[in-house]
Amino acid sequence: MPEVHFTVQLPDGTREQCYSPSTVVCRYFKQGEEMSVTDFLTRSRAALAEASERVRARYGFACSSVSAQLQEIEQFTKRQPPDGQVRILSI
Repeated sequence: MPEVHFTVQLPDGTREQCYSPSTVVCRYFKQGEEMSVTDFLTRSRAALAEASERVRARYGFACSSVSAQLQEIEQFTKRQPPDGQVRILSI
């Protein structure tokens, strides 16, 4: 299953690299796109849940890396204003 790494820039200027075990994340995010922190978090949850389900369908178990990545996203977005803008730098 092809994995995807994507880099985001947070409202405070920091950059974070994120991981998805599936290309499904490319349906949720596009390079250069901007969205609110709240929208980014909502889309991340949906994209990573779908990616984990794809892993489960193929291998019979959920992807543990998805849980870890989502926890990281939830942590770094907590430190940002909800209406601040996240930019997808690369995907």
